[in-house]
Amino acid sequence: MSPEEWTYLVVLLISIPIGFLFKKAGPGLKRWGAAAVGLGLTLFTCGPHTLHSLITILGTWALIQAQPCSCHALALAWTFSYLLFFRALSLLGLPTPTPFTNAVQLLLTLKLVSLASEVQDLHQAQRKEMATGFSKGPTLGLLPDVPSLMETFSYSYCYVGIMTGPFFRYRTYLDWLEQPFPGAVPSLRPLLRRAWPAPLFGLLFLLSSHLFPLEAVREDAFYARPLPARLFYMIPVFFAFRMRFYVAWIAAECGCIAAGFGAYPVAAKARAGGGPTLQCPPPSSLEKAAALEYDYETIRNIDCYGTDFCVRVRDGMRYWNMTVQWWLAQYVYKSAPARSYVLRSAWTMLMSAYWHGLHPGYYLSFLTIPLCLAAEGRLESALRGQLSPGGQKAWDWVHWFLKMRAYDYMCMGFVLLSLRDTLRYWAPFYFCVHLLALSTLGLGLALGGGPSRRKAAPQASGLAPEKLREE
Repeated sequence: MSPEEWTYLVVLLISIPIGFLFKKAGPGLKRWGAAAVGLGLTLFTCGPHTLHSLITILGTWALIQAQPCSCHALALAWTFSYLLFFRALSLLGLPTPTPFTNAVQLLLTLKLVSLASEVQDLHQAQRKEMATGFSKGPTLGLLPDVPSLMETFSYSYCYVGIMTGPFFRYRTYLDWLEQPFPGAVPSLRPLLRRAWPAPLFGLLFLLSSHLFPLEAVREDAFYARPLPARLFYMIPVFFAFRMRFYVAWIAAECGCIAAGFGAYPVAAKARAGGGPTLQCPPPSSLEKAAALEYDYETIRNIDCYGTDFCVRVRDGMRYWNMTVQWWLAQYVYKSAPARSYVLRSAWTMLMSAYWHGLHPGYYLSFLTIPLCLAAEGRLESALRGQLSPGGQKAWDWVHWFLKMRAYDYMCMGFVLLSLRDTLRYWAPFYFCVHLLALSTLGLGLALGGGPSRRKAAPQASGLAPEKLREE
């Protein structure tokens, strides 16, 4: 593990006992204590580069105050433009930010764009109320008022997920501050239930990254190996990649669970990133609060089983980095300048690649996904429904195998980063995943297939749908 990885791990682990300390605190201590811890971590890991996050926050807050009716689009343009400046600092002869600064900036961008959207929703609701003269009751997910500058700072620097996620909305943050009976919200048992696979994933990461180091792919000696050995190498590289993020995101979720952050009654049917989808009145007494069943779906960032064993490329995206996927769907996909699912997905993947960075490997990888989505959707709609139940099961196993190989292949671009290294790895295999996707798409079109509408289903795993998600 690199020194940066050790630092991330330490930050994630110390957030767990800190969470238990804040869980039963009052709103004021939660707000300012969590912000102080987050700002301290930012200053410690980023040093003077903390100035970038400060500028981003001030710029967004100014836009919210100046144009509340259109601040979402303005905040998106501002924060994404600043990311370009941020990534070009070395070209301008300015000090290059640390990797930790980059991590803070990425999560901060998501939070500030979401905050601007929430403020815009509030402003539109208030204008509608004034126009009709009719006052509605509390609306699900709507903010009570526009956050002040200091409240915006407290949300931005809250230590929860400050470097690794999960992403959360300002409404989720407010709900945590205002939990009526935090002592009734379970933490220890859900934390232990969530954390138990992390040590195993950590050991698997250390073992696989030691036996199959990524740096070997950048060496000339690697390309003297037999072609099958080089083709196989992408499988353990992607395996190590997954194990690394499984550990990080499970630890990040455990930090949230320890603080009771993102806990909602099961009846609220919370979604990762978005929060409750159904109105659920707060309990009026400690006894009623203790009788409720809670979950932490709002801050759930990874479904390890779903990622590994779902059948389709499309479903694999949903189970990976789930809170960020919600953000992309809500703020990028829905406003994409296209109507078709594939083109809107291509636009979303382009924005996702830009959010990650300017390395060509990101774009080569992310923009392969829409091609795979189009191919699997067309061929599946043309053929799968005509098969017998046994044939459909066999289809799903083959589909799952090809999905995993497609992600193995795309992962190499994500981790190799440079155009030269990525193309050097892909070229000896004749860009096999691209060619397979194109030929599959052509076959699906020739057979009259349309975009697939089949919902996610765990056929390849042999499990019932309710068991697809981890307990």
